[in-house]
Amino acid sequence: MPTAGSTFIISDAAAVTTSSEWQESHCQKPRGEHAMHFCLTGQYTPRALNAILENPKTDRQEAARKLIEAAGGKLISMFSVAADGPGVLVIFDVPDPGAAPAISGLTVTAGTLQNVKLTRLFTQDEIKQVRQNAAKLRSSYTPPGS
Repeated sequence: MPTAGSTFIISDAAAVTTSSEWQESHCQKPRGEHAMHFCLTGQYTPRALNAILENPKTDRQEAARKLIEAAGGKLISMFSVAADGPGVLVIFDVPDPGAAPAISGLTVTAGTLQNVKLTRLFTQDEIKQVRQNAAKLRSSYTPPGS
């Protein structure tokens, strides 16, 4: 069982950048691969809240960064949230889509987060490609009952 200092607990909000600054600095392909962006949200477990109170100066952002980088990714930003109880919102990218659920699962099995939600985020360039693909495929699809 991890100690309070080694669990994946996120801390205070990171700096906010404009959309163009963010895309410029974070949408580049890491190590020659396409970065996939994810948003992880969750609420702290009672155990994690107690660990935070016992050691409020623990660098939780660094713990998150280490985990994400170990998976080959990059931490983009982290925010503390108060909705539905004390929790976190983490935005990160990884070149391997299987790494994101592994990161999410580790936060749950470590007893740090509960009610975790992992969402794949798409840049506007990625969405343009999705729309172009959908337009090409449109004539191949027949809705049920048609």
